[in-house]
Amino acid sequence: MSARTKARKLALDILFAAELREERPTDVLGARGRPNQDELAEYGHAVRLIEGVQEHRERIDELLSTYATGWTLDRMPAVDRNILRMGAFELLWVDDVPDGVAVSEAVALATELSTEESPRFVNGLLSRLQRLKPSLAL
Repeated sequence: MSARTKARKLALDILFAAELREERPTDVLGARGRPNQDELAEYGHAVRLIEGVQEHRERIDELLSTYATGWTLDRMPAVDRNILRMGAFELLWVDDVPDGVAVSEAVALATELSTEESPRFVNGLLSRLQRLKPSLAL
């Protein structure tokens, strides 16, 4: 597993925990303490994802709500919602991650951690954002 893949899993853990606790993701990350030796390589990208999702969450949620046909954010499983937030952030604000990688990594997380239908849903919604990316006001 690559360092960035591990970073995404770590970031998802923090984002998911923050939502459940109704806390800011950076506060949950801070309470976790310093990264252990195994987490050190991926820690920087995880922090970037956590801070980016927190900073852009209002716009990300607006986009997800707008383009998730037939689904509201509240109706989505919490893990899917946070995978989508992270994937949308990478897709729309992280220039050094190719769009296809952002989408496929989000789908891989959904495959591993969510429901049977989730990978297709995550892929469809993020692919739609990818197609619309040039016309979206960020």
